Amino acid sequence: MTENEGQSDRGGGGWLDGAWLSLGTLSVLPAPMPSTVDRPVGGRAMVLAPAVGLVIGSVAAGVVALVQLVRPDAELLTAVLAVLVVAGLSGALHLDGLADFADALGSRRDRETMLRIMKQSDIGPFGVVSIIGVLLVDVAALTTCIQAGFGWQAALIATTASRLTLPWSCRTTAPAARPDGLGAVVAATVRPLTAAAATVVVLAAALVLTWLTTAPDFLRLAGTAAAVLLAVATAFATTRRAHAALGGTTGDVLGATVELALPVALLSLALTT
Repeated sequence: MTENEGQSDRGGGGWLDGAWLSLGTLSVLPAPMPSTVDRPVGGRAMVLAPAVGLVIGSVAAGVVALVQLVRPDAELLTAVLAVLVVAGLSGALHLDGLADFADALGSRRDRETMLRIMKQSDIGPFGVVSIIGVLLVDVAALTTCIQAGFGWQAALIATTASRLTLPWSCRTTAPAARPDGLGAVVAATVRPLTAAAATVVVLAAALVLTWLTTAPDFLRLAGTAAAVLLAVATAFATTRRAHAALGGTTGDVLGATVELALPVALLSLALTT
């Protein structure tokens, strides 16, 4: 066992601190302050990130169901409201990370310059395009799911699956790019076996939800499985690119993985409903 692997289990606060840190960091929902914030607690917070996604996704799913009840023909409006709810409850934190990461990569500069770009508060053209792009795909894909009668389920599954990227992005083989910031607290704190266990739980729950709330359909079940697994693949692809460009992960990279995984998951569901 490496030193980093051991850090995810030794010392620090417990899982309750991890839960409060996860909820307080990944959403605007009220959460008590953790009694301890260190790397072990940071690792637990990342493992619990899909649970925060479940909470946010449940609210978005409720919005879809409510608007569809009032205006069954307003699929586009419903999708826009649901996507805005997800972004709003997340504090637009992940969108900001995506924009910063896109601006850094788009600059095609050296590592130190890219890290400096990511710390700046302004957003450049690559950041603007990345935000617009993911939101457009989110809305279009969710609209398709709503039209197919799989709207609230898609919002719930995709939002939860997109947060599954966080434990994988913080696996023990993904180091921090710099010694400060959120990335330094949570990077390399989650064992791959723990991330895999979280994936199995999310995958099983998503398949059960799909099976119980829709007519038995192998293609739709396959799409649900693909949504979860492609979200995980997005985490690997993004962190690999970050490691090559920056030498590791940062808080902005973590946000980017979430925002990239959400449209990927929604597209998987839209193309198989």
